[in-house]
Amino acid sequence: MEKTCYRFFGGFLSAQEKWLNKMAGEGYRLAHVGKLAYKFETYGSGKVQYRVEFIGAKPKEDAEEYYGFLESFGYRVFYKNINLNASLGKIRWRPWAGKGGKIASNATTYNRELLIVEKADNGKPFELHTTYEDKQGYYKALGKPYLSLALMSAALGISMQAWAFCIFSACSLIPFGAYQAELFRLKKQSREKEW
Repeated sequence: MEKTCYRFFGGFLSAQEKWLNKMAGEGYRLAHVGKLAYKFETYGSGKVQYRVEFIGAKPKEDAEEYYGFLESFGYRVFYKNINLNASLGKIRWRPWAGKGGKIASNATTYNRELLIVEKADNGKPFELHTTYEDKQGYYKALGKPYLSLALMSAALGISMQAWAFCIFSACSLIPFGAYQAELFRLKKQSREKEW
């Protein structure tokens, strides 16, 4: 039996991940993803686990290499969009991305900013980032788009004297602050482990 659900999570990766794992707990396994559509097939309750990974800062080659690396472990991997832009031929500038990932187009990682990773549930926690350094690098990459958005919105708001941009800038700092708090927590755990 197939089931199709329509959802938009935007940048709320943990909410998307939690929902996918809830669906897996109800016996559904992801079969296909679209812009808003998630198609599931019945599979058996609790047999798979999901993680959602942000790869929007990576250049196309690195993203494809990481995709293949995850598949080599036997994981099923799906590309997913983080935004709802449905136009063709778009080019997006990502000032926060790494070298080679600053310009995104349909031929690169545009509308493929996320990976949904599925693995068989063996009762152990499913972690894609296992070292403190790897986790810190990941959370830094997650925070950079929000900081860039906040700074650009603040600059527009001040130059145009438009409060809406300033409010949007302040709202963009909320997820950035959450990722910074996670970085602080990881650094604290890392220091405690060294002692």
